[in-house]
Amino acid sequence: MVDAVTRAEVLAFRARAQQLDSASTALADAAVLDFGVQDTGPDGGRWALAVRGVDVPAEGGDELATVWTLRGAPHLYRRGDLPAVAAAVEPFSEVDAARRIFDAAKPLRAAGISPLTALDVVAAAMRELVTGPMGKGEVSGRLAEVMDEPYLRACRSCQATHLYEQPFRLAALRAGLELAAGTSPPVLQPLPGFTRAASVPERFDVVRACLRLLGPATPKQVAELLDSPVKEVKARWPADAVEVAVGGESRWVLAADEKRLAAGPVRTVRLLGPFDLFLQARDRSLLVGDQARAKALWPVLGRPGAVLVDGEIAGLWRPRASGAKLRLLVTPWRPVPPALRASITDQAERLAAFRQARLVSVDFDD
Repeated sequence: MVDAVTRAEVLAFRARAQQLDSASTALADAAVLDFGVQDTGPDGGRWALAVRGVDVPAEGGDELATVWTLRGAPHLYRRGDLPAVAAAVEPFSEVDAARRIFDAAKPLRAAGISPLTALDVVAAAMRELVTGPMGKGEVSGRLAEVMDEPYLRACRSCQATHLYEQPFRLAALRAGLELAAGTSPPVLQPLPGFTRAASVPERFDVVRACLRLLGPATPKQVAELLDSPVKEVKARWPADAVEVAVGGESRWVLAADEKRLAAGPVRTVRLLGPFDLFLQARDRSLLVGDQARAKALWPVLGRPGAVLVDGEIAGLWRPRASGAKLRLLVTPWRPVPPALRASITDQAERLAAFRQARLVSVDFDD
């Protein structure tokens, strides 16, 4: 008989698995870094680590590196893990690679170039070109001068011809390139002595990581997060995944984690950045059941952060920065008693310190 798991148990499991209830987490033990921490926006990867209790190393230090990986987004990893990470985030197959490079696949295939071959060709060109720090725009422009037509597209927005975006991004780590910390537009630079691992350690297996950090989940939800075909994910489904029922739907979690689903509620208040892993789960209707609230949390442009209270998303927050001053506008989705208001204000102080700013006010839009 398949065990039934409640929505509250799922959310509490994820909060614990992602260490959102932790006051202190060593960098080496930060579970989200095994999967990668998306580093988008001022409250991106480093803030995601800070809210998990990590004493975040200074920007530009040797401990962390930023590379383009899953969905072509910039992610933070421990620098020493990059060889294993590079192997883990590789497309599973030609079909998977075609999915991940989106609209670039059609012209490449029409020219008789397979998606994986295309990534290798772009990586080789990038490796030869980028021998020191170089801005993305310069790299793209110089590649456009040497790459064949199937690799290129006419871009209306910048009125130039350049490489398709996803092959450009996904080939960068193949080429042994990282993004210089804190650069916008991004600056690419070589990773000294980089060599991709020959195999993927279990700890960095991306399908297992999805189940470990965002489970229980379905193959479809995992595939959507990875930008991979469902068939490819099913072919790599862990043998030790066990089935549970969530709201009458069959989902899976790693056997070693099954008992943790019944660990009880979490007690924590956190201000999650707009692209925090907790918000990346592809079962958004489970995270936020109200459609209007979901639309407000995940707009097409300009995402807010989320207020996490005891495993539940309890509202939105937006920063208002002016010089070294920070104001926070909080839109709660439930009554905010004084104790909760004080906890949210404490987290706002934490955010201000992280941003090296002074918190001026926390305004509750209730």
